[in-house]
Amino acid sequence: MQHARTHNIDIYTDSAPSAVDSLVRRLQPDCVVVSSYDRILPAELLQVTRFVNVHYAPLPRYRGRACVNWAIINGEPFTAITIHEMASELDAGNVLFQRTTPIGPSDTVGDLYERLNEIQRSHLGEVVARYLAGDRGTAQSHADATYGCTRLPEDGEIDWTASTRATDRLIRALTDPYPGAYTHLEGRKLVICKAHPVADPKNFRGRIPGRVVAVSAADGHVDVLTGDGVLRLLEVKPEGRKTCPAAQAISSVRTTLGLKMGHLMNRIARLEEQIEQLQRSKTTEPNPGAIDAN
Repeated sequence: MQHARTHNIDIYTDSAPSAVDSLVRRLQPDCVVVSSYDRILPAELLQVTRFVNVHYAPLPRYRGRACVNWAIINGEPFTAITIHEMASELDAGNVLFQRTTPIGPSDTVGDLYERLNEIQRSHLGEVVARYLAGDRGTAQSHADATYGCTRLPEDGEIDWTASTRATDRLIRALTDPYPGAYTHLEGRKLVICKAHPVADPKNFRGRIPGRVVAVSAADGHVDVLTGDGVLRLLEVKPEGRKTCPAAQAISSVRTTLGLKMGHLMNRIARLEEQIEQLQRSKTTEPNPGAIDAN
């Protein structure tokens, strides 16, 4: 925004589709560029002028929502930025520009956004200029289209019976700026901020997924069993606390991560005990309105 103000570019902060509709009809621009906008513009508005959309996926694959997150979760070898002409169908217009970027074994969603944002900064202007000069792009193959559905915060709960690689990908896909992949520690939410697979783990023939098998107070990490291996937790965020080394929140190999019935029952028992204590304290408090007969 500061850059726009420096160059006397007007800023309109109401991003509701109705507000966008009103603004476009009033300003009548030659072209509208849409980027990082999570609403669907009505087909009638797309007839007013030309629209170009920036989509972080290799269209026609991964139309829709949360495309970079899904690419990491699904173990894709790469993602992409696609700049395309907008059409009435979701992410279906002609492709004007596409550039891929690999997804490395330790890349987070933030890492990919940085690279994709840089590609957008470098190429968006020239692509729009070509489009306004008559470039119609390349039609997508609708038969090859795939879609990503909306992701909700609760979709980030870790299933410790899943593979180590799948769990690692979920964590990397949901780091900042997203709420994070999470589990539960003694019934309370625990966000896993940073982790990585243990390269050559011990062979556990007796395996309880979610069980802590090693705690390193010196290095701050904690090793947890998955469905097929061991995941090393480096940084976590306990409910109501700041991010910290995993070993500061988890200190025992008698710990099992995940929402367990025993943890829930213990929390219920503690709550019931607190309620009983409050009730007892109320019955023993003196009544200020009572009259001392003595």
